[in-house]
Amino acid sequence: QVQVVESGGGLVQPGGSLRLSCAASGSLFSFNVMGWYRQAPGNQRELVAEITSGGRSSYADSVKGRFFISGDGGNNTMFLQMRRLKPEDTAVYYCYAKLDPHGTAYWGKGTLVTVSS
Repeated sequence: QVQVVESGGGLVQPGGSLRLSCAASGSLFSFNVMGWYRQAPGNQRELVAEITSGGRSSYADSVKGRFFISGDGGNNTMFLQMRRLKPEDTAVYYCYAKLDPHGTAYWGKGTLVTVSS
């Protein structure tokens, strides 16, 4: 059974930094795609960043230059380094993992990031 677990959320002041981690397990194969969505209260879930097993990454325009995604493909582990955080980055951040780019996404339960003074 596939499990996806996030960690690293918390409260941080505007301008601060935070690092989220995501670990996927339970598959005989390595995950091909991993990424992060976030959902703020009253908003739709939005894609934040994604990385492939080949190391190709993509970002939402709102986080480009501030967030950096990286992965340890061999261990199905992924990280999201968030810098220069803004109050509008406040959201629950969800990690997902796919064995195939067009296949089923396995989701974590989310970790809350609050940016506030």
